[in-house]
Amino acid sequence: MGRRRRKVVRIPKKHLPKIFVCPKCGKNSVQVLLSPESGKATLECGSCGLKGELDMKPAWASVDAYAFWADKYYKSELE
Repeated sequence: MGRRRRKVVRIPKKHLPKIFVCPKCGKNSVQVLLSPESGKATLECGSCGLKGELDMKPAWASVDAYAFWADKYYKSELE
């Protein structure tokens, strides 16, 4: 008699998103383009056309740029 085999539990890896929620229209359509050479991050909503450009820090990922941009929008610093 053998013993029962254990069930293998696989843990899925989490990935950072590439498309984000627009703070103006609420749709998943904001794309972030990072340009480390120029030090700029360009954000644009594909549905409502909301745009923004930020000076980015060297260690920023697309999530960091989006969060900073969304905070500026909610504080009414963007048009």
